[in-house]
Amino acid sequence: MARKQKLGRDGPPEWIVTFADLMSLLSCFFVLIISFSIQDEQKLQIVAGSMREAFGVNREEKRAGVIELDGLPQREFLKRQSPVPMDRDSSFATEQRDTYTQQGPEANTTSNDPADIESSRQFATASASLRQAWREMPDILELSDQIIYQETEDGLDIQIVDEEGRSMFPPGSRYPYERARLILSEMAPIIARMPNRIVITGHTSAESENEVGHSAWDLSAERANAVRGILSEHGVPQDQFAAVTGKADAEPLFPENPFMAANRRISILLKKEDPPLPPDLRP
Repeated sequence: MARKQKLGRDGPPEWIVTFADLMSLLSCFFVLIISFSIQDEQKLQIVAGSMREAFGVNREEKRAGVIELDGLPQREFLKRQSPVPMDRDSSFATEQRDTYTQQGPEANTTSNDPADIESSRQFATASASLRQAWREMPDILELSDQIIYQETEDGLDIQIVDEEGRSMFPPGSRYPYERARLILSEMAPIIARMPNRIVITGHTSAESENEVGHSAWDLSAERANAVRGILSEHGVPQDQFAAVTGKADAEPLFPENPFMAANRRISILLKKEDPPLPPDLRP
């Protein structure tokens, strides 16, 4: 009897189909990787903006406090993130901006007033001199991180802030630690060379610091006055002091965290003022 011949299957083996599917998926994956690596950033921004408009809100990030980094004031911590309506985010001309006479890129925000230019130059020189003084004093170099320099509309604001574990004053006391006295004694000669009058303001955190029976208002004012006394001892003339005030915790550096140590600080403001008129030109 003749044996029946075994017939083989027609077509490719079954594994080749699975292998082809795998290679197709890998090809798509590598194409996507290449596409993302050469993506146009401007197009990505447009796509992101379209998605924000579709959802109707954007996220707004605000910085909390000013931290000195390499000689430039920087804000290291996010203050808050809150939904912002898209009409505020996408529209430049708002009702508030319409109140100003100059708007948009054509507005010149740089002052050309020679007095302002000279003040800025003097403030920059004072800041550089103070930083150089810290570098030459290893004992207080690490404390220089607690000093913030910021030029504002009112003048050069020098703030000495507390850090956790490194306070300028003992709790509830009006008398500063020795390290704070060293900082102020180095500041005094530089401030004395400036023609600007100064305003000293004391600030506390929201913590109760009435261990010696003082309110936060009294304590902040007494600390400011103690700073005035130290500056005066080291060469700042009495007529250079314009005001000495205490504001308790009314103006925290970190409003979202009123108990933060950095809210306890002393502000020394070198006022930006018009130069005095000569006697023959005074009214």
